[in-house]
Amino acid sequence: MRKLLFVCTAAGSVALMSGCATTGGMSKGDKQFARGQYELAIPLYQADVASGKNAAISNFRIGEAYRLSNRVEMAEPFYKAALDGGVKNADAGFRYAEALKANGKYDEAAAQFATYATSGGNRALAARAEAEAKNATASKDVAGMKNKYDVMPVDALNSAASDFGGAMIPGGDFVFTSGREGKKYLGNGENFNHLYAIKFDDATAMTGGTARKLEGPFNSETKHEASATYTPDGKTMVFARSNSGKKNDYKPEGGDKTTLLSVDLWISYNKGGTWSEPVLANINDRTADDFSPVFAPDGTTLYFSSARKGGQGGNDLYKATLGPNGRFSPAENLGESINTAGNENFPGVAPDGTLYFASDGRPGLGKLDLFMVKGGKPVNLGADVNSPADDFAPVPMANDMGLFSSNRAGGKGSDDVYMFKKKPLKLVTFYADGTVLERDDKAGTTTPAAGATVTVSGPNGAPQTVTTDASGKFNLKLDSVSNYSFRAERAGDFAARTTLSTSGRKPSQDQLPNLTNDVQLPVTLTLNKIILARAIEIKDILYDYNKYDIRPDAAIRLDTLVQTLVDNPKISVELSSHTDSRGKDAYNLKLSQQRAQAAVDYIVSKGIAKTRITAKGYGETRPLVANAKTEEEFQRNRRTEFKVTKVAK
Repeated sequence: MRKLLFVCTAAGSVALMSGCATTGGMSKGDKQFARGQYELAIPLYQADVASGKNAAISNFRIGEAYRLSNRVEMAEPFYKAALDGGVKNADAGFRYAEALKANGKYDEAAAQFATYATSGGNRALAARAEAEAKNATASKDVAGMKNKYDVMPVDALNSAASDFGGAMIPGGDFVFTSGREGKKYLGNGENFNHLYAIKFDDATAMTGGTARKLEGPFNSETKHEASATYTPDGKTMVFARSNSGKKNDYKPEGGDKTTLLSVDLWISYNKGGTWSEPVLANINDRTADDFSPVFAPDGTTLYFSSARKGGQGGNDLYKATLGPNGRFSPAENLGESINTAGNENFPGVAPDGTLYFASDGRPGLGKLDLFMVKGGKPVNLGADVNSPADDFAPVPMANDMGLFSSNRAGGKGSDDVYMFKKKPLKLVTFYADGTVLERDDKAGTTTPAAGATVTVSGPNGAPQTVTTDASGKFNLKLDSVSNYSFRAERAGDFAARTTLSTSGRKPSQDQLPNLTNDVQLPVTLTLNKIILARAIEIKDILYDYNKYDIRPDAAIRLDTLVQTLVDNPKISVELSSHTDSRGKDAYNLKLSQQRAQAAVDYIVSKGIAKTRITAKGYGETRPLVANAKTEEEFQRNRRTEFKVTKVAK
């Protein structure tokens, strides 16, 4: 990976070459590829493709050269050309899916991963492909996780080269990694990375100042140095360093002899103001790369990444404890709750101990995404911070802010340093924007009801009462995630009821224009003017043939009249029952009286005083449709009504 600097080892290249042998021995491109000099290998393979020489395998190796130098997004067309050309490589389908995902083509990537999982290719990759198919599908949800953070470049740290990571020397400078000057590393065509320091003019805003190479015995001309971390007292420093990649340079004892480039953790001590010559830390694995160290706030726990065997796959996160003797305890893998079959790199620890890290083994936007651990589970920081490119090297600080690095489009160089800050939570206050109207059916008008009393019942405390103004309006503050009932009343009108819930009514953060926002929720209640002796039909009061028992469906309808009588305690009513004209008059009259009385008895059973309601059966004497002939007309005449007979003072 570009910022993992030197993790693209020649050992991996040699293994790939052995699995992709060409007719007639190794080409010029193969030789550069085997050395890990991918930038030199790419144009040689392109020339082979142009000449028609082993086009399929040459296209595949171009893709691999881009992938191994952390430019997998550029590999997509070459992997596709290799597959279309019938390349004989078990990994090709998986690598093509990785490139699709890196370019944000989640649906295509998921389909390609799913196909590879059942294709009978590389067994280890096939097992990963099944999980990666699910990750690619879930990535679309991650892309919608926005508007939580503000992100801005830290211009004082960025250059046209690669700049990433960082740590504050206690009481001093800020130390970061950069390839802004020096010799070129042929693995990716960029310069070797070294440690730099800067003293900001404004340390809080991280602005101003001039970057310089870090003083002390740390930087070398033909080796990579990166990821310096310090104990809180500033006396102990751990950083990552590669060898030069030359055959006669340092290689860990017992390491793979084909590995020209290796990365390990080195440690130095400040004694009397002078840093000691760095030595290998005792937690390095002899057969794998160890890199991106970071001390926790306790000054003894060191987190780092390693590709050593025995983990979940790829690079995993480990931790070890620094003892008073300067030696670390055995490294402990953070386990499958953190590590995946992909790569977990660049841990970062906030002052409160919260762990951040970069991973490409979980649902994300493309390549490496940043995660923070909440409740023991990694949580993607979302599409504000993460991008389809590599987002890595978190430097978390206080109050949900910090730094991270990215090779996203729009920066100064291949990797740039950015600041992220948690956006302040925008607050919402709900209000009922109320209107009370009066409908006069006799006059055929609807007008604002001034002076109406509105009683509001909510989840907490006693009901509130407000009075409408001249335009029938009222306004009332409401709690969030709460249910309310409103009852409006005014002399001469039937009371009106309605409900309102604030649950699920809060706009998303990006829809809110201000830090504090008032949200008005419309509420309308319509009062009906009381007209004495005017019949009001109660719909769907049905009885079984030749019976007057109150059926369950009729009871539901009668309950509305019960509520009307409760809401309007000063009115007295007559409840009347009517039949159609079929049957004998006397029988219909008796049946209608029995039905009316049954309805009244039901209403009285609900707590309404007998003195407020009377029963009256009119039989067939008051039809709505005279001379009814159709069943529909007969049905209109069979009805139950009530009318107000008196309004108490």
